[in-house]
Amino acid sequence: MMKYTILFLLLIGSLNLHAQNTCNELFISEYVEGWSNNKALEIYNPTDNPIDLSGYFVSRYSNGATTATVANSVQLTGVVPPKGVYVGVIEKLDSMGTGQEAPVWDSLQYRADGFYCADYNVSNAWYWNGNDAVLLAKGTLPASPTTVINATNVSGFAIIDVFGKIGENPANETGSSSGNDGAWSSQFPYSTGLGVLITKDHSMIRKPGILKGQTTNPSFFDPLLEWDSIPPVVVRLNANGDTLFGQSGNPILDGNWTSLGVHECDCNSIGLHQDIKAAPSVYPNPSNGVVHVKTQNEIRKIQVVSALGQQIKEINVSSSQGQVDIDLNNLHGVYFLRLLQSNGEQTLHKVIIR
Repeated sequence: MMKYTILFLLLIGSLNLHAQNTCNELFISEYVEGWSNNKALEIYNPTDNPIDLSGYFVSRYSNGATTATVANSVQLTGVVPPKGVYVGVIEKLDSMGTGQEAPVWDSLQYRADGFYCADYNVSNAWYWNGNDAVLLAKGTLPASPTTVINATNVSGFAIIDVFGKIGENPANETGSSSGNDGAWSSQFPYSTGLGVLITKDHSMIRKPGILKGQTTNPSFFDPLLEWDSIPPVVVRLNANGDTLFGQSGNPILDGNWTSLGVHECDCNSIGLHQDIKAAPSVYPNPSNGVVHVKTQNEIRKIQVVSALGQQIKEINVSSSQGQVDIDLNNLHGVYFLRLLQSNGEQTLHKVIIR
């Protein structure tokens, strides 16, 4: 009995600690790993007061590196408004640039609050690919570019959020870890290329129920546990869901940046969140025919609805199902998944079927 009493008290203590540490510090709300140099990081302020970013920095842990230096980091600037966001974009703005210097798309430049890391040789913090861990931390970076980032060397150092897993280089589709080709994926252990690659050529949006950053390096990085995944670009469609083509005969592509600049979070409406639930994940999107829905055991029914409102398919979901695979191979264009939860709540997810 004493053993269980102690465990219960420890559990209550950890819950109280969690409650005290939510909605009171910055965290990463969106991660953009787009085509070419389209790289962005959105930082959310869940508090009721503006936060000066000059006391924070971002570091990149490249290709499974266990350490980062000042050269892999950059001090931030600007202010994040209360319950608002700050969007940092890589500083590739030369319209004549090619290759490694290709410019960020105009539509992404438009959404930037600040630009970073114009010169790779000065700071490469913003040059992440799908297999690089990204650290948001407090502290003031020292001057020497070779200084290692840690509590000893960085004044005021504190980990605020970690995207990915530091020290892990995830594999690509073939299961072989190599260079910049890998990404964390949808299937455990998330680093061996099993399932769907998530963090490469995608944007990741923090789920609304996440109220704080990841303040320690995780044992495993499941990219769909706290994040929703969207593609970096979308094919422009007409009202009927048909692809629009340019004069070259190729589909017209638009940058998928509309989610940048605002973050939906439960911190916006409550000061203390007693019941944190992970939102369902729908991926990949766009899809070539099969869409996966991670249900978190809350979904009881999934309806597939056309852009014109016609119900195409209905799937009953049992409480024991953790994932539902929906075959939409016979469809093409824009559709909606209506997810009906056991408590009567509904969410709608737009999906594009190629």
